[in-house]
Amino acid sequence: MARRYNPAVKRRRLIFIFALLAVIAAATWLWREERLEQRYLPQIRAAAKRYGVDPLLVKAIVWRESRFNSKARGTSGEIGLMQIQEIAAQEWADAEHNPSFKHEHCFDPGTNTLAATFYLSKLLKRYAPADNPVPYALADYNAGRGNVLKWNTGVAATNSEAFIGQIGFPGTKAYVKSVMRRQELYSFLGRFGWN
Repeated sequence: MARRYNPAVKRRRLIFIFALLAVIAAATWLWREERLEQRYLPQIRAAAKRYGVDPLLVKAIVWRESRFNSKARGTSGEIGLMQIQEIAAQEWADAEHNPSFKHEHCFDPGTNTLAATFYLSKLLKRYAPADNPVPYALADYNAGRGNVLKWNTGVAATNSEAFIGQIGFPGTKAYVKSVMRRQELYSFLGRFGWN
């Protein structure tokens, strides 16, 4: 006896196949992302430990700045994993008594994460009186101190939620929020053994 054609069964099978392919694609993408992110974890952890910064915050900045591309170049002269500019990198080199330092050394993931985490540590200390210095430091890292001084007036001088609301550049506001969300994601995933 021949089977009868049933369009509903065919439709369910196609939906199942597409769902299965979507799950496989998502799992493959997550696996690839995780491998890429793990590649520079030793350098991130070493820099974070040396300068007393949360390694998940450093990792979130690396994700946002370069998507873990150590050869990344920015439009304003920033380079490497954390897209550090020459002035900030030189400040690190001077503090570490490294007279032979050149900005190009920041293409090395270890040097880049050390220099940028040193700078980030300095920014976090600068805004320590706030209830949460992270958004201030991130805004400074992205847009510079002069702009942060414009935005941290009144209640926003110590209230990080108010400060985020007063950030005048949409790109910087998005930057601060995305890095903080990514740090939270890494913290959440860490409870399950990721990171």
